[in-house]
Amino acid sequence: MSTPSTAAARPAWRTRWDAMAPRERRLALAAALLVAAALAWWLLLAPALRTLREAPARHAALDAQLEHMQTLAAEARLLQADASTRPSQAEAQRALQSATAALGSGARVSLMGERATVGLQGVPAAAIAPWLAQVRGNARSVPVEAHLTRSNAKPPAQPIAGAAPQKTAPAGEARWDGAIVFALPAQ
Repeated sequence: MSTPSTAAARPAWRTRWDAMAPRERRLALAAALLVAAALAWWLLLAPALRTLREAPARHAALDAQLEHMQTLAAEARLLQADASTRPSQAEAQRALQSATAALGSGARVSLMGERATVGLQGVPAAAIAPWLAQVRGNARSVPVEAHLTRSNAKPPAQPIAGAAPQKTAPAGEARWDGAIVFALPAQ
């Protein structure tokens, strides 16, 4: 079914085509084929080739993400181990105090029931992450609340003789003040 306008246009195109020289017809066909090939490339082939080119990098990123998720899942299973392997509240308190003592005089522990609050004053930022991992592993305690601010305190010039060894931070390293609250195992 052709509309009147297409029916009228068809003879006009046919007339124009017939009026062209054979060389002009070949050039018009070549131009039409070139346009069709460009459209096929941009719409069909280029996206597929780009996907193939990017696939190995995406696959590696997804593999790394999967490995990280499996590590986190294994860690979660360890933390959810049955109650018989969890430390008692007294053992968790001792483990928390022991780990906190390694931070030096800038850290102190306050115990209240099933909660422990660790106050930090001028503690090096680099010491906090390993300390948290040690508390999580040994005391089986995780932070439930944290309030930290960057400290303006200068690192001590000389450690005090007879005092507990204190981790010293290089000049310019960030230090933290604040408190971290831990949930301890129930008695």
